Amino acid sequence: MKGFILYTFPLVLLFAACSAPRNATNSPVNPYSYSIQKKVTGSNGAVVSAHPLASETGIAIMKQGGNAIDAAIATQLALAVVYPGAGNIGGGGFTVIRLANGVNITIDYREKAPATAHRDMYLDQQGNAQTELSQNGHLAAGVPGTIAGLFGCMKYASLPFKQLIQPAIDLAEKGFVITESEARSLNHARDAFIKYNTVTPVFVKPGGWKTGDTLVQQDLANTLKRVRDNGLPGFYEGETARLIVDEMKRAHGIINYDDLKNYTAKEREPVVFDYKNYKILTMPLPSSGGVLLPQMMHMIEDKPVKEYGFQSAQAVQLMTEIERRAYADRAKYLGDVDFYKVPVEKLMSKAYAAERMKDYDPQTAGSSQAVQAGVITESEETTHFSVYDKSGNAVSVTTTLNGHYGSKTVVGGAGFLLNNEMDDFSIKPGVPNMYGAIGADANAIAPGKRMLSSMTPTIVLKDNKPFIVVGTPGGTTITTSVFQTLINILEFDMSTEDAVNKPKFHHQWLPDEIFVEADFSQAVRQQLQQMGYKVTQRGSIGRTEVIRIEPNGRFEAVADKRGDDSVAGY
Repeated sequence: MKGFILYTFPLVLLFAACSAPRNATNSPVNPYSYSIQKKVTGSNGAVVSAHPLASETGIAIMKQGGNAIDAAIATQLALAVVYPGAGNIGGGGFTVIRLANGVNITIDYREKAPATAHRDMYLDQQGNAQTELSQNGHLAAGVPGTIAGLFGCMKYASLPFKQLIQPAIDLAEKGFVITESEARSLNHARDAFIKYNTVTPVFVKPGGWKTGDTLVQQDLANTLKRVRDNGLPGFYEGETARLIVDEMKRAHGIINYDDLKNYTAKEREPVVFDYKNYKILTMPLPSSGGVLLPQMMHMIEDKPVKEYGFQSAQAVQLMTEIERRAYADRAKYLGDVDFYKVPVEKLMSKAYAAERMKDYDPQTAGSSQAVQAGVITESEETTHFSVYDKSGNAVSVTTTLNGHYGSKTVVGGAGFLLNNEMDDFSIKPGVPNMYGAIGADANAIAPGKRMLSSMTPTIVLKDNKPFIVVGTPGGTTITTSVFQTLINILEFDMSTEDAVNKPKFHHQWLPDEIFVEADFSQAVRQQLQQMGYKVTQRGSIGRTEVIRIEPNGRFEAVADKRGDDSVAGY
């Protein structure tokens, strides 16, 4: 194909399921036979997402004349169908946009606490935290924001919304074949789907799911059609709202009609900060990454990390101590700025970063008992996708249901999963959420408040033009993964593939240990342990999606090796 080279390593081909009708849809993608591609170079457009059908949908929209914002909207809607574990219309997220004309935009469509939510709603009579209620089932759900967020992006799009949503409707109505990992994931969640639903969802299949089975979601297709035909009221009012409220009533949930009708997405002032010769654009609070990423980049900026070498014990120890200090501040100070006075400017200042690193000792392990939040005198499962078009528009989107499949509750008759974002509040000071994060008053539950998030969609500018579009899922590991990916490229001069796929590590203050992936160096682990660190191996950390743009306009887009993530481009 003219103008781009395609690499497919590894390449996974999915063949049509026996029951899948050939050419049963007018969709620009073939939902019954598709491939996973890990790398694309080109100059016209790229989409990197958690599922090949979603990435292909975004590129198809570009080929129809859409820009990167159009492609992002279509990609997110497609993810709600083909990647139900985190793609969603029953959750929320953040969008960071750099328009070709130099305008920066951030759109906050994080879920909100319902009007009848209250600070102690997950505590029993003895004051004990009931995390089962904040993490699973109807009471765990915040008011969904995704559809409002998509319409918030429409002012920057060029195609009609009906055109952008139609591919998702087709994928839901006609079905698509599932991958091996999707089949395994759905089967693993089967018991939870049965336990936390009042109407058995389509995700439960007698006999279990197999690779190549076709997943059809007619209820979801009907919900998407209502949004197509009626816009925002097609979700937040009318039949869909009735189905959500009826679902709440059947199992003691608290989202009501007013919660839905009153929900609004919000454009916020982007976080823009300098790192050496680069300018970095990211999402502000309630994204904790909007504070932690600049804080961590400022703490490392004057250190010779490049001389230390990629994942040398010295470099890992430095970055661990930076992460420890940032996450200690996260626990104490961060929350929804519409409800709590957060000392953002101080936390993000270079002077404060220098102050935080004064007690850093490069020879020994720090301690989270000794390293607390700084003194301020002034008052894991998510999905990310990156998009770039030939005109120079860049979009970085992270969206979530929080846990895998969110609350595990599907709205009966509407076909979509609800989030379990209420667990991202501090349900009790000192009690960790499902990702082990600790919170305080800043992130306490309040009606209409947005819960603190780790999502960190980010765009790096070089010579005032998009250079890197990046983000990742992964709960509290999100910001550290973005941090490490940026350092890999900006300091260690790594290739895009290596920056994405080399092993990651993570420290978040509490618990006081370094988490590493299986392929993290054994020798470096031993060196860190000798310094006094507790090092714990865990599963995959994040699924980073990166587009890297060169000055001549050509790009290299890489999808993470850690899942079915796939890139499409031309």
